[in-house]
Amino acid sequence: MSMDRPEAGEPAPKKAAEPSGVDLARVALRAAKEQARARGDAAQQRKQARRGGLRSGARADGRDPMALGAAINRLLNERGWETPAAVGGVMGRWPQIVGEDLAKHCVPEKYDEDERVLVVQCDSTAWATQLRHLTPTLVARLNEDLGHGTVRMIKVLNPGGPPRRYGPLRAPGSTGPGDTYG
Repeated sequence: MSMDRPEAGEPAPKKAAEPSGVDLARVALRAAKEQARARGDAAQQRKQARRGGLRSGARADGRDPMALGAAINRLLNERGWETPAAVGGVMGRWPQIVGEDLAKHCVPEKYDEDERVLVVQCDSTAWATQLRHLTPTLVARLNEDLGHGTVRMIKVLNPGGPPRRYGPLRAPGSTGPGDTYG
């Protein structure tokens, strides 16, 4: 008895039915429809790209107009600019934070985000000394306003004097006595 041949009482095993003409036509029609749909989708996407993208419809979505303040806040959050913007606001409100007298003589110059250091320029050494004594209080007040750890330190710069001039005559564009022979 061999396994390849059926016995007399057993039915013959069925082979997988080969698709007939009608079935082949249905398969070909389905494939043609899918290709046409894919070409149509691609053409629709190209058309929308030329028009500037999809248009907003009846329902709210991310493309709808929004208030300017909300748009700016979203941009600041997406780009990670919250801290520099907050420090910029502090620089604009400097007189309210440190007081009018100190603000007349000490001006914030820049903020180093990596080091979290605020650089302040003073117009005299006396005001620079005064600001150095107030630095711990100002750091605490700034961190209270901006968030803990935003400002680690305030670097106080002494006033810079006028450029030193050597001799009654100067050559235009020279940088001083070291600017000889090139």
